[in-house]
Amino acid sequence: MDFANVASQLNAGTILPEGIVIITLLGVLIVDLILGRSSSRWIGYLAIAGLLASIVALYFKWDNANPLFFAGAFNGDNLSIVFRGIVALSAAVTILMSIRYVEQSGTPLAEFIAILLTATLGGMFLSGANELVMIFISLETLSISSYLLTGYTKRDPRSNEAALKYLLIGAASTAVFLYGVSLLYGLSGGQTELSAIANGIATANLSQSLGIVIALVFTIAGIGFKISAAPFHQWTPDVYEGAPTPVIAFLSVGSKAAGFALAIRLLTNVFPLVAEEWKFVFTALAVLSMVLGNVVALAQTSMKRMLAYSSIAQAGFVMIGLIADTQAGYASMIFYLLVYLFMNLCGFTCVILFSLRTGTDQIAEYSGLYQKDALLTLGLSISLLSLGGIPPLAGFFGKIYLFWAGWQAGLYWLVLLGLITSVVSIYYYIRVVKMMVVKEPQEMSDAVKNYPEIRWNLPGFRPLQVGLITTLIATTIAGILSNPLFTLANNSVTDIPTLQAKTVASTQVNVISTEQTEGL
Repeated sequence: MDFANVASQLNAGTILPEGIVIITLLGVLIVDLILGRSSSRWIGYLAIAGLLASIVALYFKWDNANPLFFAGAFNGDNLSIVFRGIVALSAAVTILMSIRYVEQSGTPLAEFIAILLTATLGGMFLSGANELVMIFISLETLSISSYLLTGYTKRDPRSNEAALKYLLIGAASTAVFLYGVSLLYGLSGGQTELSAIANGIATANLSQSLGIVIALVFTIAGIGFKISAAPFHQWTPDVYEGAPTPVIAFLSVGSKAAGFALAIRLLTNVFPLVAEEWKFVFTALAVLSMVLGNVVALAQTSMKRMLAYSSIAQAGFVMIGLIADTQAGYASMIFYLLVYLFMNLCGFTCVILFSLRTGTDQIAEYSGLYQKDALLTLGLSISLLSLGGIPPLAGFFGKIYLFWAGWQAGLYWLVLLGLITSVVSIYYYIRVVKMMVVKEPQEMSDAVKNYPEIRWNLPGFRPLQVGLITTLIATTIAGILSNPLFTLANNSVTDIPTLQAKTVASTQVNVISTEQTEGL
C-alpha cells in the first residue's frame, strides 16, 4: 500500500487543529530548553497564539464533507468542532490568568503550560472520539494531565492533598468506566467503533439485557465523575480549594465540556435503544446536582469552595438539555457551555487577582472591595450575577434556553426544580456582591484595608487585565447579542444520530399519512 492510499484513509487534515496544539506544545518545550527561565516572559503568549490558531483552523473545518479520521476513530463533525473550540478557548484564557500566578508560586511556567496543552489535547480528542480505544486514551490524557496540574504547586500541602484525592477517586472512576466499555465491546461481538457497537447489540437483540444495563450504569458513572455531577462530586470541593486557581478554572470549563461531549456521543450512538433508561439515570443525577450544589453552597465561607458547589449545580442545569434529547435540548447545552465559559472564567480571574493582592480567598474578606478596586468588583459582580441567571446577562439567556427546551420535551417538574434552585443560587451569589459594595468604612475587611496599590504594569498582571476585560465584555454582551451563538449551537447538533433517526421517522410518517389521504 503506497503512502497516498494510507494518507487518504487516515484523512489527517481532520485533526489539523490538534496538530497545531501539538506543534505549539513542542515549541514551548524546545524554547524553554534553549532559553531557560528567561523565556517565561513571552512563552505564555506563544501558547496562546497556538491555541488561537487552532481555533481558526476549527473554523475552516466547519461543514467538513469527510469528517472521519483514522478509519472512523475520530469524528470531526460540527458538534465536535464546537466542543473542541470551547476546550481550546478555555485553555487560552487559563494561560492568561496563569502567568503571574505560577511565577509567584515559584514553579516553572513552561512545564505548567506544557501540561495544560497536553490536557487540552486530551479534551479536544475526547470531544470527537468515535471509538472505544480513542475515547479511553483521550480520557486518560486529560485525566492524568489534570492530576499533575492539581498538584503542581508542590510546596503547598493543600495542593498535594487535592492531587492525591483527585488521583485516587479518578483512578476508581476510570476503572468503573473501563469495565463498562469492556462490556460494550463483548456484547457487541468485538466491535470498538460506536455505531458498530450499536449495530452489534441490535443484531444480537441484547438491547434489554442485564449486561447493557450494567454497561450503561458504569459508563454514566465515569461521565458523572468528569462533569462533577452528584453523587460523583466528592472530589470537586477539595480539589477546587487546594488546587492552583487557574487549574480549577480550566477543569470547571474545559474538562466539563469534554465530559458532556463524550456523554452526547456515547448516549446517542451506543444507547439509543435504552434511551428511557439513561434519561431516568441522568434525571436523578440532575436533581441531586441542582439540589445538593445550590443548598450546600449557601454554607460555604471560601470563595473557591462556593464556586465548586456552584459548578456541581451548573452541571445539573446543563443535564436538562441532555435529558430532553431534542435538537433544542442539545443546542441549549452547547449555548449554555459557551456562555458559561466566559462568565465562569471571568469569576475565576477575579478570584486570582484578589488572592494575588491579599493572599486569601475567604468570602468575608471581600467586604468593602468596591472602595479599593472598582474593576475587580465589577467583574466579579457581573460574573456571579450571570451565573445566577440575572437578566440581561448571558447566564439568564442560557438558562432560559435550557428550561424552555426541557419544557418543550415535557420535563415540567424538572424545569420547575431548576427554577427553584436557580432562585436559591441567586441568594449566595448576591451575598458576595452585597458584601463587596458596602459603603461604610468600618465594614471593610482587614484584607481590603491593607489592599495594595493597583499597578497593572507589574510582571504578569497585564495578561490578567486582558483576560478580565475580555471575559467581562463577553459575559455582558453575549446575552444581549446572543443570536450568533444560538445559530452556532443549532447548526452544530444536526449531525447527532438520534436526531437524524427521528427526522427520518417523522418524514416516513408524513409520507405514509399523505399517501393514505390521497388514497381516500
